[in-house]
Amino acid sequence: MTDLRTHRFTARDGHELAYREIGEGRPLVLLHGFTADSTQWLDHGRAYALAESGHRVILPDLRGHGESTRSHDPAAYPPDILAEDGLALIDRLEVDDYDLGGYSLGARTVLRMLVRGARPARAVIAGQGLDAITSAATNGTNRRVLTALAGGAPIAPGSPDAQVAHWITHLGGDPQALLHVLDSLVATPRTALHRIHTPTLVAAGDQDHDHASADELAAALPIAQFTRVPGNHWTALTSLELATLIGAFLADRRRDHSLTE
Repeated sequence: MTDLRTHRFTARDGHELAYREIGEGRPLVLLHGFTADSTQWLDHGRAYALAESGHRVILPDLRGHGESTRSHDPAAYPPDILAEDGLALIDRLEVDDYDLGGYSLGARTVLRMLVRGARPARAVIAGQGLDAITSAATNGTNRRVLTALAGGAPIAPGSPDAQVAHWITHLGGDPQALLHVLDSLVATPRTALHRIHTPTLVAAGDQDHDHASADELAAALPIAQFTRVPGNHWTALTSLELATLIGAFLADRRRDHSLTE
């Protein structure tokens, strides 16, 4: 297995982005969730198991996160920049036959990449629902808390906002950069989803009420299967069931044919 040193490359607009790699074999690009970084898949998403099963697992830090650029300049976050960065990474890696997956914001970014022409053999969309991706609006709690953190405004101790603030701070998030990330998100209309013909696994936690429309997202995709796994939005990523399902979906090439029959 390869080491976990950080690789860097220059995005199409000149900003520096980072990614890590583990394992050898078939390329699998996995995108993390909002406020996290690529270590989310290492610490909680069982990337090591996927590497051990024969994947070269590529783990980028999304713009505004981790070791990628955290510019405070709004111009560094034009609409759909996360998808643009993802496509640039695929070009940088020079891979034609690969798989692509993401969790939460990472899943939203995967969908945007697919809409914009990414052609992985398989895709995994986890922790994301139709209601969220068909709207440019974002979680009001995240925006409110980030705005308070960026401006130094008080947050009531013991409140739900305080819990979110603690999590963002614990992860080392940059509130101003993360606000710009939220501003860069765009909606994906249903008509665009209908044009995605990549075999896709859509998964969500059975207690993930914020993304309860994940089954509707799967139904909107021409070649997709849907499953629920134990957990809420935070714990579903860590579930053994999700890791097992992802591994089986990626390993079974025959599934591509059965889904189209």
